Amino acid sequence: MTLVPVLLSGGSGTRLWPLSREAYPKQFLPLVGAHTLLQDTWLRLDGLEAAAPLVVANEEHRFIVAEQLREAGCAPAALLLEPVGRNTAPAIAVAALEALRLHGGDAVLLVLPTDHVVRDAAAFRSAVRAALPAAQAGKLVTFGIVPQAPETGYGYIHAAAGDGVRAVRRFVEKPDAARAAQYLAAGDYYWNSGMFLVAAQRYQDELERLQPAMLAACRAALGGARRDADFLRLDAATFTACPADSIDYAVMEKTAHAAVLPVDIGWSDLGSWSALWQVGDKDSQGNAHRGDVLALDCRDSYVWSERRLVALLGLADIVVVDTDDALLVAHRDHVQQVKQIAQQLKQEQRSEATWHRKVYRPWGAYDSIDAAERFQVKRITVKPGATLSLQMHHHRAEHWVVVRGTARVTRGEETFLLGENESTFIPLGTRHRLENPGKVPLELIEVQSGSYLGEDDIVRFEDQYGRTG
Repeated sequence: MTLVPVLLSGGSGTRLWPLSREAYPKQFLPLVGAHTLLQDTWLRLDGLEAAAPLVVANEEHRFIVAEQLREAGCAPAALLLEPVGRNTAPAIAVAALEALRLHGGDAVLLVLPTDHVVRDAAAFRSAVRAALPAAQAGKLVTFGIVPQAPETGYGYIHAAAGDGVRAVRRFVEKPDAARAAQYLAAGDYYWNSGMFLVAAQRYQDELERLQPAMLAACRAALGGARRDADFLRLDAATFTACPADSIDYAVMEKTAHAAVLPVDIGWSDLGSWSALWQVGDKDSQGNAHRGDVLALDCRDSYVWSERRLVALLGLADIVVVDTDDALLVAHRDHVQQVKQIAQQLKQEQRSEATWHRKVYRPWGAYDSIDAAERFQVKRITVKPGATLSLQMHHHRAEHWVVVRGTARVTRGEETFLLGENESTFIPLGTRHRLENPGKVPLELIEVQSGSYLGEDDIVRFEDQYGRTG
């Protein structure tokens, strides 16, 4: 038997806007500690005898995923890139097919969403070990969370009587408050965690029987995949044509092999700001705060401040999330509606739905610190040894001032070094490249000026990251 972790990193996290955004969703954020949720998902496996993980991610997030896993000491066996999201059933299908190719028929998949929190990692690992015999015997095991409250934001699993791994009687949609209270009182209903332990071959066989079109599309997408550095890019046409469905609807609700292991592991899907308040460290008045926060005569509040001081007076059950370019103020009873704000912003094509002010790139990051008509100011950070593309702009010139480290600059036919407090000018239409040849991060201020300052005004001639346009 080979235990193969499958890390699912395709979520968009719109319920935690404005901190979580389409280009940088919640799995990449350090919401409950020093590590990001993606990194925590990997780190909690320490102590399990497992193979290198398979990671399924959105193609647009590939460099973020790779860098965060590298920082956590994780070297994936494959980083499978989805050109479009098709929900969890196809994502797990391509992972199962890859696991069978790598490890043969004895591969058992430990499927983990990377945007959840598990407070008791030791109990989680014990649960995985306890469920392994059932998974090896062909059961599709899900982990049911022992409910702590009549929660209406989760689906439920009605389990058969017994101890340990037991049969699933039925899956239940998110209930209203009265029905959730009934489930809690009954004692045999558990929250649906979205974590699974399944034999790769059994999952493939069940898809063949229940969802043959989905399995065929996933086989074709993986068969037509192309390797790009550390990434395996699924064939776009065939994967886009794949039916989209969750593993719950596509397989678990239809199979005769569904089983559940009830667990109490300090789990939360962090599906709202209220959930973050629930798992946060609170003061004597029930306030959970992150950042520079002053709260007087307040109770049961949650405040996240990224940079500046946030002061509250005489408030209860309030959520405040202050980021560089957006501020959310909500009553905790209404935080499930935050997703509607993100959807409306996207419909209005506002950048706040997708991007933060600070944007991460494979070479580092840039922070747009000021902008007005015909100019924009950015703070650019380049990792040691990293190189931006050789590029030009049709509509803007750029001024660079180095504030830390050393820059190697290509400008037209010349290449030269810039040290701290030195600057240069890149005329409009000139080929140029920025590199960090040093061992410390390069930081510089870039002032752009011109008639158009959009990120799409880039013509790339050479790029080590495979980007075009």
